[in-house]
Amino acid sequence: MFQEAKKIQLIEDVLKVKNEATLLELERILKKSKNRKSVTVYDFVGVFSKKEVTQVKKAISESCEIIHPDEWR
Repeated sequence: MFQEAKKIQLIEDVLKVKNEATLLELERILKKSKNRKSVTVYDFVGVFSKKEVTQVKKAISESCEIIHPDEWR
């Protein structure tokens, strides 16, 4: 997904957020990111639900942790 499309998707997702604590956390992360070059995974602690964490772990294990021996040649 292109960077601009990601931004639009994030805006759409934020508009759907009803939880005040989630909005405050997102605001904190954005403010913090302005003061440094990159955002770490630790900035999102408490933002993701258990279901979302499970989905991320599954996506990583299915795509990133697969070693194809022929690709090393």
